[in-house]
Amino acid sequence: MESDWGWQRPLEHLTHRPYPLPAGKWRMRQRWNDLLFAHWPVAAAPVQALLPPGLEIDTFQGSAWLGVVPFWMDGVENRVAGQQLFGVPTTRVFSELNLRTYVRSRTTGKAGVYFFSLDANSALAVIGARLLFHLPYYSAAISREEDAGAIVYRSRRLLTRDPAPLEMRYQRSGEKLPISQPGSLAYFLTERYCLFTTFAGRVLVGEIHHIPWPLEAAKAEIRVNELARPHGLSLPDCAPVLYFAKRLEVYIWGLRAEQ
Repeated sequence: MESDWGWQRPLEHLTHRPYPLPAGKWRMRQRWNDLLFAHWPVAAAPVQALLPPGLEIDTFQGSAWLGVVPFWMDGVENRVAGQQLFGVPTTRVFSELNLRTYVRSRTTGKAGVYFFSLDANSALAVIGARLLFHLPYYSAAISREEDAGAIVYRSRRLLTRDPAPLEMRYQRSGEKLPISQPGSLAYFLTERYCLFTTFAGRVLVGEIHHIPWPLEAAKAEIRVNELARPHGLSLPDCAPVLYFAKRLEVYIWGLRAEQ
């Protein structure tokens, strides 16, 4: 029998979705915790040049956006043969850090997330995500400490020529924000219900579901941030747009080819 996380029941909240839930049963569920969205506006052309054919950059007021997103997850469960749920030791609780942008399918026009990199401090999670979801995961040494209400987050990639280090301190600043509405920057940056990746020359889409992001105002001190460098990208010398979310349950479906 499936366990009941109960406190949000995300699959009972559907009216906020931009399109219906996908057919079939979800493949994985996770809970994301102490998440920071840090976003910078950038020129669209350099980012578009890095995207695979079939995807085009999604812009807001003429700019592409790069997001650095640190968090930790727990309650990770996978579904086997469409029925039984299981969790693998060292993959149920781990920290993650991603560099992302926002795209649309040239075929369907669907808006989603495209990841340039995802770092995690679970080798099994990295291997599983690369095999099952064809995402650019990397093993990293990640530390996460709480200090006077703030989260001190450090990451350094392992087994690669460029460690892409990140060091930051961030926290909620006390103000809960209203639910993001279509047309707003917060909605553009956070309310995405699919991810795109590629395999064997094909664009694949993975559907996701969650309740609307419970965003809060945030503040951050970013001491080192070199995530964009391995991709030949640079972040502008300006303050990022920041949002914090304490907790969110996420359901993920298996990949399928874009129609």
